[in-house]
Amino acid sequence: MSGFKNDLQFASSPYLLQHAENPVHWVEWSPEVLERAKQENKPILISVGYAACHWCHVMAHESFEDNEVAELMNRHFICIKIDREERPDIDHIYMDAAQMLTGRGGWPLNAFALADGRPFYAATYFPKENWKKVLSNIAKAYSRDYKSLLDTAEKVTDGIQMAQELSPAEQADIQFSKTEYKDLMVNWRKTVDGDRGGFRGAPKFPMANSWQFLLQYYDFTKDHLVLEMITKTLDEMALGGIYDQIGGGFSRYSVDAEWFAPHFEKMLYDNALLISLYANTLKLASKPIYKQVISDTINFVSKELMSEDYGFYASLDADSEGEEGKYYVWSYKELSEVLTEEELSLAESFYNVTQRGNWESPRNILFSQQTPDSYAKIKDLDPEKFKSDLNQLRYKLFQIRWERPHPPLDHKIITSWNAMMTIGLVDAYTALKEPEYLDLAEKNAQFLLASMVTESGTLLRTKSSDSKFIHGFLDDYAFLVEALIKLYQVTFNIHYLNTAKDLVNSCLEDFLDFSTGLFYYSSTKGEQLISKTFEINDNVIPASNSSLAKSLFLMGHFFNDSTYTKASEKMWNQVKSKLHKSGPYYANWQILSGWFSHPFYEVAIMGKEAKIKALELQHSFCQNAIFLGGHEENLALLKGKTPQDLSETILYVCENKTCQQPTTHVDVARKQLEIKG
Repeated sequence: MSGFKNDLQFASSPYLLQHAENPVHWVEWSPEVLERAKQENKPILISVGYAACHWCHVMAHESFEDNEVAELMNRHFICIKIDREERPDIDHIYMDAAQMLTGRGGWPLNAFALADGRPFYAATYFPKENWKKVLSNIAKAYSRDYKSLLDTAEKVTDGIQMAQELSPAEQADIQFSKTEYKDLMVNWRKTVDGDRGGFRGAPKFPMANSWQFLLQYYDFTKDHLVLEMITKTLDEMALGGIYDQIGGGFSRYSVDAEWFAPHFEKMLYDNALLISLYANTLKLASKPIYKQVISDTINFVSKELMSEDYGFYASLDADSEGEEGKYYVWSYKELSEVLTEEELSLAESFYNVTQRGNWESPRNILFSQQTPDSYAKIKDLDPEKFKSDLNQLRYKLFQIRWERPHPPLDHKIITSWNAMMTIGLVDAYTALKEPEYLDLAEKNAQFLLASMVTESGTLLRTKSSDSKFIHGFLDDYAFLVEALIKLYQVTFNIHYLNTAKDLVNSCLEDFLDFSTGLFYYSSTKGEQLISKTFEINDNVIPASNSSLAKSLFLMGHFFNDSTYTKASEKMWNQVKSKLHKSGPYYANWQILSGWFSHPFYEVAIMGKEAKIKALELQHSFCQNAIFLGGHEENLALLKGKTPQDLSETILYVCENKTCQQPTTHVDVARKQLEIKG
């Protein structure tokens, strides 16, 4: 079928475009396609993946590019291709079906459904011959035993819908003591890998948000074992193969329990969340390697994932030239041809390069077992000279690697992932006081507000042109709100806070389930799928509901408006029974629990140096507070707080709208906030 193109040629998603020349008659999801399936009396086949997914590529090459397989698919099914990053709402539903039917999930996800979208079978990757058998068996069952498939579809759909059913929420006062908060750690201790950091077992995912809760826990309890859990994890990741030792940035996970061999795709959201984590940890544990990781990861994102107008692209593929990881690994022979003897010796001793290859022979993944400082100390080398030599080696290898064919780039710009990057940049700014990080955060936020917010105030998830776009889901709203709140607290630009308020009000209007107090993942005014879903569990990415619950709490404080605070409390009451047993999967909710159970401060800073003094305070770890101020009394909590002497800057540390003695000294405010060190 040379030159054949299916309907995906009109798609905007790079993942869908990868399948535009398949002999399979792929179409994009739409109500019209489901109607066509009904008219033709065919089941639908929903194949879900994403551009950086290695096994998605494998199945595409083995099956979807094969004419014989395509003929089977085209004859018996309406074949729909989904980019899970564009349509996570659809992915959620059919992933739930796969979990119910097979007990496992993952991508590529292949689901079979009746023409109305109700699934009767779903699973992940199939080798070609197995896939052909599945296609034939389902086609036969659909024509000969439709009632059996209908019964299964009804049961699976009922199961998906029942899993989303929650009890009506209580509007009760929050009852959560400091003792109950301390007890949250009991289940965590069972899951943390004390030897290598992270969570026990393999594969190993960073789960950045989980460690953010432990930072708060350490800050409140001063339990040094908890800080050791965090720093052990961050140290091991920074030295492991999951971190790109040459170019900066993190892969999605390691396939082993040692952070050694990554699944090589690099996702924007992982890097954004990990920049935040390293920045916030740096405030409590000042380690040079964390500064290096933050700086190099931001450089990687800026160089390889940033558009000309300061939007950030979704991901880099795991594969290049048809091989997973080929761009990133090195053979000893290649290194010996491009490095001097001294450089080769350094690569062997510091990055554990071997002649046979430390991964799949003859390939080497560069990783280290010591930080540059500890290595120099062990080898009795001058630390600054050693770091200079190491940086020269890294630069040389980076330049050589840059000439290789690059992994394909997924140039989708996703609102929620960009907002996470804005958050990461602001956290990096407060930790390192680098103005360029704040500048980049503001440019990204301005891009999002100009490109992704419509004239009517609704938010888009992705946009390829004025006529091709996808409406925002709850995570797009929640993370953009979080980003704008972060930006306001370092700039005191009220526009950011007012825009966040508008977006929160849109969520209350378009996504809220009044009965439960939680928010649907999709707008109640958008396309209605077979089930509405709630995103509640925190995972690799925090849940949209937990993010929004935290922001509602903060908005209640900023605007002195109990409507927002009560909405946050109602959400928290829905999950409180699960907090102690769910560990990392409720980490963001547990951060909110910390705010409810400990003093929470409003810090008003008014006057000439308001931003400078706000940065000084936020340079320390202080997350049980909001910061507001500037030159104008544009919030209720700022009324009457402008200094009479306009050359002065006054700081007010308040709790429940009752302020301590105002001060002009950051150190005094720090003591009032109980910031240690």
